[in-house]
Amino acid sequence: MTPAAPVPAPVTTLYLIDASMYVFRAWHSMPDAFFDVDGHPVNAVHGFARFLLDFTERTRATHAVAAFDIALTSSFRNAIYPAYKANREPAPPELKLQFEYCRELATAFGFTVLADATYEADDLIGSVLHAARGHDVLPVIVSADKDFGQLLTDGAEQWDYARGQRWGAAGVPARLGVEARQVVDYLALTGDATDNIPGVPGIGAKGAAALLAHFGDLESLLARIDEVPFLRLRGAASLATKLRAHAGQARLSQRLARIALDAPVPAHPDGLLRSTPDPAVLDALFERLKIGPLTRTRAHQVLQRQPTT
Repeated sequence: MTPAAPVPAPVTTLYLIDASMYVFRAWHSMPDAFFDVDGHPVNAVHGFARFLLDFTERTRATHAVAAFDIALTSSFRNAIYPAYKANREPAPPELKLQFEYCRELATAFGFTVLADATYEADDLIGSVLHAARGHDVLPVIVSADKDFGQLLTDGAEQWDYARGQRWGAAGVPARLGVEARQVVDYLALTGDATDNIPGVPGIGAKGAAALLAHFGDLESLLARIDEVPFLRLRGAASLATKLRAHAGQARLSQRLARIALDAPVPAHPDGLLRSTPDPAVLDALFERLKIGPLTRTRAHQVLQRQPTT
């Protein structure tokens, strides 16, 4: 009799939450009708708490990271390019306090919270994902940010939680028109107005995708600019002129767009195991935030289920 094939052990899913995105989403969507015991607005905190509870109940996550941005003007990218994110207004004081509450809330809920004055949330997520490679885990980035496409290799996935869409490397071309391995070079050419990354003026999404489809990567493109005018692309000669004039800016934009993989993060997924919340800590925080009895009851029911690997 042929022995039965061994049943493979289930792969642990490691959730990497772009937490600041969901705080901002709550800030814009929740009414200004929630205040803490001192009268400070906490509408974003209440919305973020609902997100975390829904996420926890839905996924039963055993390993999860909530990465926050606190490096708006102190990122290592600002040293490279002082104008990086200079177009963004600083968060108002009432939102800064809410971010502090949200980090405290995520910790109280048992998530590993990461924030760094030098590295952004993208870098913290990228570094955790990089450290997890080689271990028996499936990294899932919980975010709608297109920049994360560059990390979707070796089986990693991205999950737009609000839209209920989830994809891996094979899903990147449909969203950006380039392969996952080309996302950084794509952003180097197009730039990113949100982060004030300049790119190459006059090269848009279609032009960048067409150039990378032909040349493969940015360095090959810049090394072979003389071939660009002969491509069957509208305005090919103009594209070559723009690339010659802004090659240095393209390389700078590439450095700015590339997610760092060396931020200080736990070196092993075992360090990211969700902990069981302390009921007393939860109640004290809920009291300060004036969170109502229905959410409190739900939180205790959901969060006291010890995750199992």
